[in-house]
Amino acid sequence: MLEATQRLHTVTKRLIVMTACTLLVVGALFGVTFVLHGRFMVSWVCFVCGLLGGFVSIQQRLKLLGAEELELLSRSWFQILLIPIYGGIFSLVLYVGFLSEIVTGTLFPHFSIAAFTSPTPTQDDMVNFLNSTYPASGQDLAKLLFWSFVAGFSERFVPQILQKTSDSE
Repeated sequence: MLEATQRLHTVTKRLIVMTACTLLVVGALFGVTFVLHGRFMVSWVCFVCGLLGGFVSIQQRLKLLGAEELELLSRSWFQILLIPIYGGIFSLVLYVGFLSEIVTGTLFPHFSIAAFTSPTPTQDDMVNFLNSTYPASGQDLAKLLFWSFVAGFSERFVPQILQKTSDSE
């Protein structure tokens, strides 16, 4: 019992350290981009919300983990990072689903999307798309942040959406 408690504390400490480091690194990158270039990088914010959702998810599940899983997490920094990284990736996949309007509805965000200048997109069109596509309103930004966190928190959420989308096609 004491060994399990020690492992639980080790994993919790690692989660706190990794969450803080992640927030500092991404916050610094985001800040530099915002201050130097005057751009709010929506994709980075989505990724960070997905990462945070993944970290919170691990913390919520710690007491439910078996001894073997807890031992693996307590011995490996990589294993602690893996779930949040998946959460960040899932949040980006969901973001693309929102942009492409594959995922739509009143609960989901809408975007002001930069138009391409010609039928065949140019490199400038792509750069403009990435730099000028934003949530259409403050509410839409809040919805995007919420769903990005959910994508990271619930490992099954985005795969279920993808499955339902492919089944309906």
